[in-house]
Amino acid sequence: MSRTPDERDEHLTSETGSSRLTEAESTEADTTKDRTADSAPNGQHRRRGLLQGFLDLVEFAGNKLPHPATLFALLAVFVVVLSWLLSQLGVSAEDPLEGGRIEVFNLLSAEGVEWMFTSAVDNFIGFAPLGVVLATMLGIGMAEQSGLIGTLLRSFILSVPKFLVTAGIVFAGVMSSVASDAGYVVLPPLAAILFVALGRHPLAGIAAAFAGVSAGFSANLLLSGTDVMLGELTIEAAATVNPEYADGMNLAMNYWFIIASTFLLTVVGTLVSQFIVEPRLGRWTGSGVIEDGEDAVTITRLEKKGMIAAGISLVVTLALLALLIVPENGLLRGEGGEVIQSPFMDSLVVVIIIAFFIPGLVYGITTKVIRNDTDVVDQLSKTLAGMAVFLVLAFTAGQFIAYFAESNLGLLLSVVGADFLDSINLTGVPLILALILFVSLVNLFVGSASAKWAMLAPVMVPIMMQLGISPEFTQAAYRVADSSTNILSPLMTYFALIIAVAQKYDRRIGIGSLVATMLPYSVAFVLAWTAMTMGWMWLDLPLGPDSPVYYQP
Repeated sequence: MSRTPDERDEHLTSETGSSRLTEAESTEADTTKDRTADSAPNGQHRRRGLLQGFLDLVEFAGNKLPHPATLFALLAVFVVVLSWLLSQLGVSAEDPLEGGRIEVFNLLSAEGVEWMFTSAVDNFIGFAPLGVVLATMLGIGMAEQSGLIGTLLRSFILSVPKFLVTAGIVFAGVMSSVASDAGYVVLPPLAAILFVALGRHPLAGIAAAFAGVSAGFSANLLLSGTDVMLGELTIEAAATVNPEYADGMNLAMNYWFIIASTFLLTVVGTLVSQFIVEPRLGRWTGSGVIEDGEDAVTITRLEKKGMIAAGISLVVTLALLALLIVPENGLLRGEGGEVIQSPFMDSLVVVIIIAFFIPGLVYGITTKVIRNDTDVVDQLSKTLAGMAVFLVLAFTAGQFIAYFAESNLGLLLSVVGADFLDSINLTGVPLILALILFVSLVNLFVGSASAKWAMLAPVMVPIMMQLGISPEFTQAAYRVADSSTNILSPLMTYFALIIAVAQKYDRRIGIGSLVATMLPYSVAFVLAWTAMTMGWMWLDLPLGPDSPVYYQP
């Protein structure tokens, strides 16, 4: 099929505009100067503050570690040896849920060795982010490879004040928890592309998104599955002390608290990004930057036509998807017409794939980038080819996380820590602070919020109730601690994905780089969020509907 000269020119312009945004993904580390902020124009080093010097030290030490894939393999070996050692020493703890003892499972026993060999493939396939990431990238990849994302970003740059970009990314990350883990997959890559287009360091965009999604996971303007999971465990634990009080509790017990937390974390995350993280990283000098100037970001007639068609297709797609959940008899509603606990919420990954794929496909067809099904397959193949590093990381990380869970080391740590808090006889504010500190540390080793709370709630909720602290407030304090340090732990299942996304822009980025970048967010979130929690307690504000701070039998 032949094209007119005008169509050919506009098509080439469209491809060039899109490639400007995606070239950075293949930029080699040795051609990228991503630390320009460290050096003055005359070649002399700028003076570094104490904080920046400390972060540089963290990054230097962390990056001396092996490649992340190798490190996960070494950590898996360490867990195996540690499980053998602790089992030989007879280390165990009482199970607060089912009674009996929690013992360390020796992975070097005959049964353990057999499990490691027979479960290796399942550990890889069962690695939580693997299927979600690969499936979601099919949708995002279509929108990116067809040029839709690039065109939208150039249009975005023309219309949105740049000072709102960081706050928007952090806020979107916090809000993404309503879609469970989908925010981890969608937001960091998009934030990186946007920051590159603005001449800002992609790792700063990834960090802002990662901080919002992970460190802000327990905050939101809407109720989510997290409220349901934690709330059910809290109510069950409260019932062991006062069944009548537990009957009056509700799953929205922290609703006012998480709404306030959403705005707090957005402000804190934005300030950390702009005054600590970005100055340290400096401006991006690699490929993909859209230079300032109206001509550089002009949207062609064919691209405008493509965006309109993509927008119409998105509206139609969302309307059809809404029919599955909005009507009371919607096909994907849960039992009794539930929305939060429903097949629709369980299938949000598929919804996201469709919401990206269809507009991307329509845009590509409209702009003549896609002419047949072969073009579609080629574009999707390019997207998945860029995930090769993540697949290697997923295999070794999957083994490490599975070994840690199978050995019972995480459960043992949680129970021993809860028993320690019970034994030191703290009360009131000191006990709340000790709980937040303890959970923040345990969070580095046990990633699942529900698993930790399942072990801690039966111990901590009754203790707090005896001291006059409500189960609702105990859960709120737990949520503060549970989210803030996720971004520092390699045990967090999406940690490997974030490294893989960052390495698309700079292959030198390792665990040290990511931890040093995320550490200011974690510390700032813990301090600010804890201060808000203490203020809430001092003012005795309701945490949610009929949810007091203090417990009165």
